[in-house]
Amino acid sequence: MTRSRRIAAVLLPFAAGYYLSYLFRTINALIAADLASEVGLTAADLGMLTSVYFLMFAGAQIPFGLLLDRHGPCLIQSSLLLIASAGALLFALADSLALLVIGRALIGIGAALALMAGFKAIVLWFPAERLALVNGWFVMLGALGAVTATAPAELVIGAVGWRGLFAVLGGLSAAVALLMVLIVPNAPRPRRSARPPPAVTFLMIYRDRRFWRLAPLSALGVGTSWSLQGLWAAPWLGDVDGLDRGGVVEILSLMAIVVSASGLMLGLVADQVRRRGGATEHVLLGTVGLSLAAQAALVLELPLPPALLWSAIAAAGAATVVSYATLADNFPKEVSGRANAALNILHVSAAFLVQSVIGVIIAQWPATGSHAPATAHRSALAVIVAAEAAAVAFFVLTSRHRPAAARGGRWEPGPLSAVGAGRAPVLVRHQQMSWRARVHGVRGREPARPPERRRPASPIDGR
Repeated sequence: MTRSRRIAAVLLPFAAGYYLSYLFRTINALIAADLASEVGLTAADLGMLTSVYFLMFAGAQIPFGLLLDRHGPCLIQSSLLLIASAGALLFALADSLALLVIGRALIGIGAALALMAGFKAIVLWFPAERLALVNGWFVMLGALGAVTATAPAELVIGAVGWRGLFAVLGGLSAAVALLMVLIVPNAPRPRRSARPPPAVTFLMIYRDRRFWRLAPLSALGVGTSWSLQGLWAAPWLGDVDGLDRGGVVEILSLMAIVVSASGLMLGLVADQVRRRGGATEHVLLGTVGLSLAAQAALVLELPLPPALLWSAIAAAGAATVVSYATLADNFPKEVSGRANAALNILHVSAAFLVQSVIGVIIAQWPATGSHAPATAHRSALAVIVAAEAAAVAFFVLTSRHRPAAARGGRWEPGPLSAVGAGRAPVLVRHQQMSWRARVHGVRGREPARPPERRRPASPIDGR
């Protein structure tokens, strides 16, 4: 299949599914005031209602992640989009908090694998050396859903109300599911070994030390950005910065444009870093560090333009481009759905906790009308900043204590081209050999590593 056909038949349908997922994730920031006034929701209710999406999202990762590797991304994603369609229609008809929660939960389940299914399709259909770049295009196109969840959605709400908007989203979700079934080709089948391969479980992935070097930084950095953009940015802009609805929509629109553009930019940067023999994880560290600095500036009331600070926070929401490209260095494509889902569970779990914790902390201060005091917002964000700072410190410290050969040294093309994106460190290649042995049931001993390159044993390597 030519590159143009892969883009049209594979990338675009899955990007459309991720687009809807992103729109569902961020739309509550725009309709929060409408929900509070029409249904009588408090700040804690809004935090719980919006975060239910992430809770169900996280819970669906393990069972559907397994099905994703077994049945392929097209069947699973199209089926889930139908669930999202039903949830959107229920949300549109709901007249109580309980029904809103059920509708939001169904939307969370239906959108749970939009990102993972897209990455799985990219791994199956695109060359390994271009993964970071194609991931960037995918995230950029999908993040346009956040753009739609601002000024364009405001126009729809003005015409048909927020209930009409969700009815439209339900219809679009069903239409994209049908499009996938009609145009996405069958994925290439991997060669099967004579003996059935050993099962690769989520526990094996979660016991990998390399996974946990990356996970806290990625989960808190990405999850915080999702939480703020998806809900709490709008109340902050209104309560702390004193902006009217038009001003809030303007900043939210800018954030949506930034997160979309950042998906492509981070993919391009990660691609160039790989070509020069660098580590993409450093791109992740820089992106999360910039977001953390912007949040600290908000807490400390530094005299910086809100548009600049919120743009930096939004950019971290696209850092999944770098996270999953880095993760691909350690896990072969046969288990990429499970490996990516294992990390995505932490992303959405962090988003759920951050969104809920902020709502609970803000609710501790008495509101003035429909506005919470600025101190409440700053106190809540200060708690999140402290947690993110700890994750950054953990990542830096564990990087420092890695053997010198793992931090730098000689780089050369890896033999498992399906695993990484072009070039991988010699040490990681040996670690990948163990994963390949697990997946394909390969027997025999691996080549001995030079003593100076030996790393501490990892439970997932079986050593």
